[in-house]
Order: sequence, then C-alpha cells, then structure tokens
Amino acid sequence: MAIKLLAEDDRPREKFLQKGKSSLSDSELLAIIMGSGSREEDALELARKILASVNNSWNQLSLLSAKDLMKFKGIGETKAISIISALEIGRRRAVQQIPEKAIIGNSNDAYMVLRNQLSDLRTEEFWAILLNNNNKVIHVSQLTHGGISQSIVDVRVLYKTALDHFATGIIIAHNHPSGSLKPSREDVSITQKIKEAGNTLNIQLLDHIIVTQNSYFSFSDSGLL
Repeated sequence: MAIKLLAEDDRPREKFLQKGKSSLSDSELLAIIMGSGSREEDALELARKILASVNNSWNQLSLLSAKDLMKFKGIGETKAISIISALEIGRRRAVQQIPEKAIIGNSNDAYMVLRNQLSDLRTEEFWAILLNNNNKVIHVSQLTHGGISQSIVDVRVLYKTALDHFATGIIIAHNHPSGSLKPSREDVSITQKIKEAGNTLNIQLLDHIIVTQNSYFSFSDSGLL
C-alpha cells in the first residue's frame, strides 16, 4: 500500500519499515512512541506541536513532567509515560556508553563523563569520579540526591568509596537544576572540606564540576581549588 493511502498515524511506521530508522524525523519518531493522536490531530501533527513547544530539543522535552505533557490535547497519562520512558531509555543508554578506564586530562573530560547523568535532572545529585595514579577512571559513583536547590554529600561516605576503590584522585560534581553556573557558598564550603579531608588521606581533589543542561563550571579552571 502506498504511504499516501495509509492512515496518518501509520505513515511513520511504514516509513520505518521501508527506509529504516535513520530516515525518520524527530516528529516521526515521537509519533511512533505516542502511537496515536487526538480527534483533531493525527500523531504526526501532535508530535510536531509538542516538539515545537520545546524548540525541537530532545533535551528540553526530557525536562517535561507527565503533567506538562498531559496539557497537550490528545496526551493522556499512558502516552505521557511512554514519552518519558523512551527518553529515560535514551539517557540510560548514553550513561552505559561511558568508556571504561577513560583518562581525565581536563575539566571537559570530566564533564563529558557525567553530563548524561546530571544535565537533565530537576533535583540535585552529587557524583564522584574516582581516578588512579594515571588519572584513569576506575569508578563513577552517585553519592546523594536531594531537593531542587541542594544535595548534601557526606564527606565520610565519599572517602570511604574512594578508599574502597583504591583511588588516588577524585573529581566531584553536582548539578544546578536552576541553570545557574555560579557556585553557592555551600558549594565552596563543601569543596574546601572535601579537599582538606583528601589531604589527610593522601587522595587529591582534582576538581569540582557544576553541571547545567548545556554547560559546566570548573572550580579548578576558575582557581578555586
């Protein structure tokens, strides 16, 4: 059957079968995830409208909650959950692609390791990259997750994790859901506490990275360590 004779909701699927997944546009992919549209709009039209509302950015779409998505006519709870689940699968796949024994040579290397875990979150999380003598990554660990404005890390837990993995260097990181790259007083304070504790244990704090959706701030690059 020619594509033009198919129901609108079936056209992206037919294109997928005929030309492959890479031939699909973002709106066609989203239409397949949703499965159907509303009485007024087919799935493809609805997908275009949703993507247009977030400037056609998957990153921005990933920030929407189920309630946000359900504001679109034709998106109920089931479709909203399907969309969010698909985006979460993509995020987890990206996390699993972190190369083992990656070498951290600068702040951008550290940011690249952690951006998929931290950039799209609505609450703060605190992570650590543990390194050996050659600055190779030996372990990446989530230490805490908290509220919208703050996530407190226990210095003892951080260094127990580092000692368990025989790390000689660490890079700590957390996200700012607000999008601000400016370190708070609490950020500066906890960084100094972690640095001082590391000096005692002979485990060097190499950097503290603040991650937002599109960028990062490095304490080391800014001379704050």
